[in-house]
Amino acid sequence: MSLTKAGLVNHLYTSKNLSKSESVQAVESLLKIIKDCLESGENVLISGFGKFSVKDKRARRGRNPHTGDDLILAPRRVVTFRPSGVLRQKINGKTAE
Repeated sequence: MSLTKAGLVNHLYTSKNLSKSESVQAVESLLKIIKDCLESGENVLISGFGKFSVKDKRARRGRNPHTGDDLILAPRRVVTFRPSGVLRQKINGKTAE
């Protein structure tokens, strides 16, 4: 099961005593800030969670799996995520020392 935007809104609504519209606005605002930063090439570092960054990928040779034809894939930008040590430890069931 995945956590969705609606799930985040519902969690804020039930646990933080916010109205539904305030919860939606809080989630939308946070996501907009993250998107705007990444779009402009800035990194997003959330302490205790991880770092989102944008990487440039070069053009590369690829292959159409259906026809087997070679092609050149255009250069592009991708978003990467690197979890913090705290998050990595929690995922692996270890406690912070």
